[in-house]
Order: sequence, then C-alpha cells, then structure tokens
Amino acid sequence: MFKDLHCHLLPGIDDGSKSIEESIEILRRAEKEGVTEIVLTPHYIENTRYNCNNKNKLELFKKLKKEMSKQDINIKLYLGNENYMSMNFIELLETNEIMTINNSRYLLLEFPLNQIYNNSKECLYELVTKGYVPILAHPERYRDFQKNPELVEEYTRMGVLLQGNYKSLLGKYGSKAKKTLKILLKKDLITFLGSDIHHIEDYQLDKAYKKVKRIVKDENRVVDIFSNNFDKVIANKEL
Repeated sequence: MFKDLHCHLLPGIDDGSKSIEESIEILRRAEKEGVTEIVLTPHYIENTRYNCNNKNKLELFKKLKKEMSKQDINIKLYLGNENYMSMNFIELLETNEIMTINNSRYLLLEFPLNQIYNNSKECLYELVTKGYVPILAHPERYRDFQKNPELVEEYTRMGVLLQGNYKSLLGKYGSKAKKTLKILLKKDLITFLGSDIHHIEDYQLDKAYKKVKRIVKDENRVVDIFSNNFDKVIANKEL
C-alpha cells in the first residue's frame, strides 16, 4: 500500500497532466499498483502561469473526482499545493491563493533547484511561528544539499519535514539525487516519500519499497514513510 503526498494530476494548470483523460489513465495505473490515497499538489509559483487559486483548483478537483467515480477508480483524493519559495506564504494562505494539505497545518513547498535563497530560513521560521508545519519537497534534488547533505539538518531542527521522491532511488533524477536521498534515509531525516508524478509512467512501487527497506533496515519505518505519516498529515495530527 502506498499513499502519495505529492503529484501533479490536477489537469491543465501546471506542467503535469494536461487533461482529465490523462489524469484518469495515471490514476487507473496507480490503483493497479497499490496506491490508495493521493494528495494533488499543483505548482503555485507567483508571477507565472502556474498560479491557479483555491477556487479554481476546487472546481477542477470536483470534476476529476466525478470522472473517477464514473470510471470506478477507488483512490481517495485530497487537495493541496506544491508552493514555490516565497516571502508571501502567509498572505497567500490568508487570501486563498494557496492551500495547505487537506486544509491541515502541513504546507508542501519547494526551493529553487540550483540555489537555496538566503532568506529561506526566515520565511520558514515565520510559517512555524504561525503554527504551520513546512514539508520540503524532494530535498535530494537541491544542488546545495547534494553538495552538503548536512545542511538539511539546519532545516529539520527548525521543524521542517522532508518528502523525498522515491524515484530518485531508481535513478530518475541522476546519481547525485540518488546518493543524497540514500544519505537522508539512513539519517532518518525523511518523513514521507512521494511520486511527484507529472505524466503517464509506472509507479514501480514494489521495486522502490525493497530499496527503501534495504536502506533503512526497519519494516515499521518503511511503512511509516510510505503510509502512516501520510495519515497523520491528512488527519492534521502531530508528527
């Protein structure tokens, strides 16, 4: 069983799925491979075309769920965002531009891949002091963390949680991302694994599960990373 905290299947609003038909095909494959619950996390990047607000996201969300019902696809869907680094997170939340995951305290966000902004800690500190829990997407893909994985711990000490892309372990993002995710898993710094799926491809969950188990060597931790920690986010419980 796998519960996916990060994907781009809400159609037509970012660089992910382009249509409801494409989303349905991906969801059908996901169900066959054992995915039971998914958070849809479209990109939100200020001053770009990836800036669909909550009202419009919700309309698309309802259409997709209706089509899933017609197609008899039994995956539970939730709504959120993958929010690009911004000093305006609080304002964007308060004006209904962006969403936390399932209206919880948990906010999925991403840094620029090539350079982490100097003010990132200030921004995250503001979120934490306001009662939000930042979840940093795919830390293994950021160049600064690849060069020095120990930098990640400066963020986790602030209360930031980490969501790795499990396909990094399968080589999708290159050898540096693969190596970095292994390090973070061994250090017990990864709280979730997600697909970050954008278009039609196989989930390869069995292969990923075995790789994670070999790295962490603890069945209970693997289940937490693939499923149980997801449940706590959806229920807005403490992690």
